[in-house]
Amino acid sequence: MKNPVKILVVDDDEDDFLIIKEYIKGIREQKFVVDWCSKYNDACKKICEGEYNLYFIDYRLGANTGLDLIRKSIEGNCEEPFILLTGNGNHKIDMQAMESGAVDYLVKTDLTTEKLERCIRYSLERAFSLKALRNNERKFRNIFERSKDTVFIANEELFFTEMNKASFALLEYEREELLSKDLYSLLENKNDKDLIRNELMMTGIVSDKEAGLLTKSGESKTCIITLSRETDITGSIYIQGIIHEITALKKAEKVTLMLEKMNMASRLVRVMAHEVRNPLNNIMLSVEQLKPALENEELKIYSDIISRNSRRIGDLISELLNSARPREVSVQKKTLQAILDESIDTAHDRINLQNIELQRDYIDDYAWVMADYEKLKIAFVNIIINAVEAMQKDRGRLIISIKNKNDMQYMVTIQDNGCGISNENIVRLFEPYFTTKQNGLGLGLASTLNILQSHNATFDVDSKVKQGTTFKLFFNKA
Repeated sequence: MKNPVKILVVDDDEDDFLIIKEYIKGIREQKFVVDWCSKYNDACKKICEGEYNLYFIDYRLGANTGLDLIRKSIEGNCEEPFILLTGNGNHKIDMQAMESGAVDYLVKTDLTTEKLERCIRYSLERAFSLKALRNNERKFRNIFERSKDTVFIANEELFFTEMNKASFALLEYEREELLSKDLYSLLENKNDKDLIRNELMMTGIVSDKEAGLLTKSGESKTCIITLSRETDITGSIYIQGIIHEITALKKAEKVTLMLEKMNMASRLVRVMAHEVRNPLNNIMLSVEQLKPALENEELKIYSDIISRNSRRIGDLISELLNSARPREVSVQKKTLQAILDESIDTAHDRINLQNIELQRDYIDDYAWVMADYEKLKIAFVNIIINAVEAMQKDRGRLIISIKNKNDMQYMVTIQDNGCGISNENIVRLFEPYFTTKQNGLGLGLASTLNILQSHNATFDVDSKVKQGTTFKLFFNKA
C-alpha cells in the first residue's frame, strides 16, 4: 500500500483550510495526511524540518506574503513542491509565483476535488523529476570537482568557461586568470594548435593527444588531452575536455630506458673485455718473451710500441669495466653544501678560464644526506665541467642551488645557459661511450649515473638547444 502523502496548508483562515482538506479527502486514488499552519514563522520552521511532501501556501500571511515564504524556503534548500493559493485570480501574482519557484498557482474560488487531484499529481511528479535531475547533477558535479585530472568546459575557441580544482593545481592559475585564457595559448608546441583545431573541425573529437602545456611559472607539463565538441539545448557549441598529466610517467620511462641501455652496455663491456683481454694477454706475454732475443735496435723500438699500446688497451678495458660496474660506496652523514663547494673548487680553474658567472643558491639549513663524499664529488664535478664546456667564454652563467623538494628529499640544481642538448642526444646522455666532444670517451656521465644510482638518487634533465641545460638531482634526507 502506498505511503500517505503529507500535505501542509499554510493559511491564516481556518475555514479555507477546512474546505481544502475536504476537497483533498475526496481524492480516492491516494491517502493523504493534511495539516494546517496559520503563522508565517511556524510555517518556516515546519518547512525546514522537511516532514511534508507538498505545501499549499496562501498568498496573504499577515505582514508577509506566500511568495516571501516560498523564496525563503527554496533558499533554505527545500526541494518539495509549493502551490500558491489566492482569493482572486491575478496574472501578475501568477507570474511572480512561477518566478519564486512555485510549481502551480490556484484560485480558491475555483477549487474542486478534480482540480486539486490533478494539481497534486502533477506537482509530485514534477518534484520527483526535479529531484532526480538534481541528484544526477550533484553526482556528476562531485565527479567533476573531485577528479584528479583536469576537467573543463570551453567555447569553440577553447577559451575556458568552467573548470575543476585540479585545473588550478596543474596549470598554477587562479580561476579568474584561467577564465581569460584559452587552451591553445598554453600549448608548448604551437604546431599542436593547428593539429587540434583541424581534428576538432573534421571529427569533433581529439582522443589522447600528447602535448606539452606551460604552467604560469613556465614549467612544461607533459599531458594527454581529450576533447569533444558538443551542442547544448539552445544549439550553442561548446567543448568538453579532460587533461591527464603524465610528466612523472614520462620521466620515469626516460630513466628506465637509460638504465636499460646502461645495463645492456655494461653486459656488452664485460663480454668484450673478457674476449679482448685473453688475446691481449697472449700478445703482451709473447712480446716479453721476444725482447731478450731481439738484437736489432730497430726491432726493439717496435716491440716497445707493441708493449706500450697493449698496456694502454688494458688500461682502457679497466676503465670501461669500472664505469660499467656498480659502484661500492662507503656512506657517511655529509652536507650537500660541503660536497658541492669542494666540487666547485675542483672545477674552479675551468670556471675562471671561461670567465663564467657563478651563482650559488643554498638553503639556510644544512642539507644532510648519507653519501660517499669523494664519489659524489666526482659526480658533481662531471656535471659542472660539462656545463662549463657547453657555455661560451665570457657569456656563461652557472647557477648551482640546493632546495627542499619536500619533507623527504633535497633537490640539487645545476643550470647553465650553454648550447643545450638536442632531443635526439638527450635520450643518450648517460649512455657509456656516447659523446659529442671531439676527444671525449663518453664515460663521465655514465660514471655519474652509476654514482647517483649507488646513492639511491634520482634525476631529471631539461635542455633546450641554444638556451641551456638544467640537471635536477634528488637526494633522500638523512
